Amino acid sequence: MITVDASRCSGCVRCEVNCSFFHSGMVGRQSARIRVVKIEEIGIDFPVVCQQCNERYCTKCPEHAIDVGALGQVVVSPTLCISCGICEALCPIGAIEFYEGIPYVCDLCGGDPRCVKACTLGAIQYEPELHDQVSLRPFKTKGKKLSPGEKRVAFALEESKSLREKWVSRGRK
Repeated sequence: MITVDASRCSGCVRCEVNCSFFHSGMVGRQSARIRVVKIEEIGIDFPVVCQQCNERYCTKCPEHAIDVGALGQVVVSPTLCISCGICEALCPIGAIEFYEGIPYVCDLCGGDPRCVKACTLGAIQYEPELHDQVSLRPFKTKGKKLSPGEKRVAFALEESKSLREKWVSRGRK
């Protein structure tokens, strides 16, 4: 799975650029499978990407267009997908979003994630042994009626809470 250290993220979006170019040959936020959430008010930049959660909400696809690969990555079959949007709605952190009728989600680039290679600050790491060890159950009820973008913001805020508390406590000293 891809892990994030928000304290190292500068918000440069190199991860998004490299991801979109690797998968589509073009540079564009819509075709990236990782999205950097920028919360200017509190100074947080947080890359959100599939957590390969143990619940695998996205695999509840009624057409069986989503499966789990050998690396624990999400695999989408564009020929089986009917663009119903259920996977996008079920992902509690907004890691799946439709682009041109296909759900875009991290596929780990075959075990060599381009976003990790592009991140020169070490904010994104690939740790293959961690897949299926993350539970997103706490986010499931919070994000029921939110868009993928709103879910990403909620996830980034929650995941960066300890970092923000650390910053505040340093300011009090």
